[in-house]
Amino acid sequence: MFKVIQRSVGPASLSLLTFKVYASPKKDSPHKTSVKVNELSLYSVPESPSKYVDEPRTQLEESISHIRHYCEPYTSWCQEMYSQTKPKMQSLVQWGLDSYEYLQNAPPGFFPRLGVIGFAGILGLLLARGSKIKKLVYPPGFMGLAASLYYPQQAIVFVQVSGEKLYDWGLRGYIVVEDLWKENFQKLHS
Repeated sequence: MFKVIQRSVGPASLSLLTFKVYASPKKDSPHKTSVKVNELSLYSVPESPSKYVDEPRTQLEESISHIRHYCEPYTSWCQEMYSQTKPKMQSLVQWGLDSYEYLQNAPPGFFPRLGVIGFAGILGLLLARGSKIKKLVYPPGFMGLAASLYYPQQAIVFVQVSGEKLYDWGLRGYIVVEDLWKENFQKLHS
């Protein structure tokens, strides 16, 4: 079909040299028309238009669909809870890493102070035998007292903030009890 004409001259040992090759049609071959794409067997187009037929669902597919519809509210609830708790857990992990870093590079005298505060809590547990209220009050109270000896400025700030919060909670409780008292008193006299 095509005749190759070589335009370089040289021995075969110089095969690493580049040269140009030109192709030209043979003069004695008859001229053919080009083949169209749809004449090739690889690209043959089907004669009739194809039609999509939906397969009927099997019993297994129906069961899986039913289970998915049944579990969908629970999975969405789990995803919602995960998205809500993930930032909290990340902050908790970060707090743990920061605490670990602080304890690795603790200031001098920190561990003896921590021991005294822990010992005060254990002493509070020992003195609180018998009463459940004492078990709730004595250990944190003794630990707070020991901590306030070592950290007086932080203890003052803590007491001020805690006092404000306790006053606020007491005021809210008073309002709730007052409303309940008025509602019950009005029901009795009506």
